[in-house]
Amino acid sequence: MVKIYRHESLLGFFKGMSFPIASIAVVNSVLFGVYSNTLLLLTATSHQERRAQPPSYTHIFLAGCTGGFLQAYCLAPFDLIKVRLQNQTEPVAQPGSPPPQYQGPVHCAASIFREEGYRGLFRGAWALMLRDTPTVGIYFITYEGLCRQYTPEGQNPSSATVLVAGGFAGIASWVAATPLDVIKSRMQMDGLRRRVYQGVLDCMMSSVRQEGLGVFFRGVTINSARAFPVNAVTFLSYEYLLRWWG
Repeated sequence: MVKIYRHESLLGFFKGMSFPIASIAVVNSVLFGVYSNTLLLLTATSHQERRAQPPSYTHIFLAGCTGGFLQAYCLAPFDLIKVRLQNQTEPVAQPGSPPPQYQGPVHCAASIFREEGYRGLFRGAWALMLRDTPTVGIYFITYEGLCRQYTPEGQNPSSATVLVAGGFAGIASWVAATPLDVIKSRMQMDGLRRRVYQGVLDCMMSSVRQEGLGVFFRGVTINSARAFPVNAVTFLSYEYLLRWWG
């Protein structure tokens, strides 16, 4: 944090923010929409009926995995651009200093398309899919399990329960996701100057060989710290919107 601030000023902490903001509504609507509708197909019970007739954890996990799988392909290009912009480090602009490689998200997307083709925009998509498919299943199981534990049978969980359950669901999913998140980010940066990895497995083996098993848990602390408030608010919004509009 100190190095980023010294090198790039306060603005360095907000790199790559515009595309996640632009895409978050679409990505979350795909995730929660697919999850809810898959659960409806598996159980034939609506969201309002699920408190009286709770679905099995197997159904919750399968619905979550389906949502995570489809979310990954919607998210892939946006996530790639975010990672490229965040990893682009340049000092605070000074007279005569060369411009950064990417001037912004649109320029970044156009440059990747021009230099790496359409497939370049989906670099790391396999790692992203492997990260999101099982961990989103874990995400929803953790949330539902905590809500059931602390909610009287047949009732809707309180706002406090939803916030706490959503926060811990976020932490659980990110602890599980971090190893593949590291690989996903490395795959996305691969090709920026030259190709280093031949695929996901090669990236994993090379990373372990050079840095040991600890490489898979880089960033887990900051991921977990971010996950609690973000997912607490996400689930609170999800529950109340479904109650109002369901």
